[in-house]
Amino acid sequence: MRLYLVQHGEAVSKEENPDRPLTGKGENDVQAVGRLLEQADAAPARVVHSGKTRARQTAEILAGATGAPEPEEAEFDLDAKASTDGLAAATADWHEPVMVVGHQPFMGNAVGRLTGTGEGSVALAFRPGTVVALERDDAGQWNLAWMVRPDVAG
Repeated sequence: MRLYLVQHGEAVSKEENPDRPLTGKGENDVQAVGRLLEQADAAPARVVHSGKTRARQTAEILAGATGAPEPEEAEFDLDAKASTDGLAAATADWHEPVMVVGHQPFMGNAVGRLTGTGEGSVALAFRPGTVVALERDDAGQWNLAWMVRPDVAG
């Protein structure tokens, strides 16, 4: 089973727009990552997001690029400083590839928790639009499969 953990694309400042939609650069970056995911046949069976505008937009772009179903708001908290407990519990029931679009530092903490290295200890350089792919082996252990950032996708 593969899990795609995604930090939303670059968003406008809160002062510019309190809803913080993606910037033009953020949209372009996520589209570039989406093209790379499409070429790699990285097609999730499900896409969930935090519900915030920038995460929803990122999820929509990536779902469209990969042919995934329409994204839905996650049933667990994906906010920047949320606990990873909800995600960890949800993944136990997932058997098909899922893409999760959220915020930093949550995404980095999720990688640490799932791979067993510990929250806050993962040395992955998440940037807006980054995708980290984890694979769960037959023993139930999550391992880093690959990572892509917009600066290498575009």
